[in-house]
Amino acid sequence: MAKGKQKDTEVLVGVEQVTGKNVSADNFFEQNQKLILNILIGLVVAVGLYMAYKYLYMAPKEKAAVNAMYVAEEQFAKDSFALALENQGGAFEGFLDIIQNYSGTKSANLAKYYAGISYLNLGRFEDAISYLESYSAKDDVTAATKAGALGDAYAETGNKEKALSMYKKAAAYENDMLTPYYLHKIAMMSYADGKTQEAIEQLKTIKEKYPTSSESIEAEKLIARLQ
Repeated sequence: MAKGKQKDTEVLVGVEQVTGKNVSADNFFEQNQKLILNILIGLVVAVGLYMAYKYLYMAPKEKAAVNAMYVAEEQFAKDSFALALENQGGAFEGFLDIIQNYSGTKSANLAKYYAGISYLNLGRFEDAISYLESYSAKDDVTAATKAGALGDAYAETGNKEKALSMYKKAAAYENDMLTPYYLHKIAMMSYADGKTQEAIEQLKTIKEKYPTSSESIEAEKLIARLQ
């Protein structure tokens, strides 16, 4: 207790040195009660505004966005990419509408991914890059497929260096199904660029680390051909 009182005294002495006033623990709070009260009120208001924003604004918005995504995802699954992006008839909201109308929601973020893939399939590669880059991946699978799709889009625009970088990023997520697929893309791009040895190394990685993958059999044939 003696140490605690000594520390409080030291604090008050410090305040006195700065302000030039004689301050005690009791009258310090009395003199500053208005400031302290204002701070507390400000904190309560801030918490209240946050809770209202989260539960009264964002929660209903999230729910509406999920409902809007349903039809657009159905069109995407049917490979109706143009319709999934933007329904000209207005019967439902396409991915572009969802991105604009439900900004800040998880569904709007996911719609960016769908929009990027849709544009990639429609041959609009710059648009695909734009939407895929703006998508924030929440799991390793979509992070890998996002990077892989960006690799495809950059390859189509002639930016081979960026495409190769994206394929390597996609392969690095260590997925038994996706990694050998992207390693094969890296191998083919390396071979096309005259880097035969690098292509062979990627193919050997497929064969050794992913022997049960569909790419493994093809890798074995290509290794024999390239060596």
